[in-house]
Amino acid sequence: MLGRELDQAEDDCDKSLRLRKTADAYDSRALVDWKQGDLAKARSDYEAALKLDPKLAGSLYGRGLLKVRQGDKAGGTADIAAAKAIDSRIAHRAEQWGLKP
Repeated sequence: MLGRELDQAEDDCDKSLRLRKTADAYDSRALVDWKQGDLAKARSDYEAALKLDPKLAGSLYGRGLLKVRQGDKAGGTADIAAAKAIDSRIAHRAEQWGLKP
């Protein structure tokens, strides 16, 4: 994605969240945050998504990757394992989105 596309995607997520706060909208914005390099905001959005849907595999996996990067290997590994238990293909999908350990 180009930077401009990311800005548009962020605007779209923000508009969606103003209309209705959903786990999927937070999860989508977290991906945009990650792509823009704002890992603190990505983690916050993953946390918000998981408050609404604790079994959202994409958010669990993304938060797990961020926890590992931030030094919480045990917590990150637990999130990643939980995500894989919910969706066995989540690691493959995350890699396609550009999210890697």
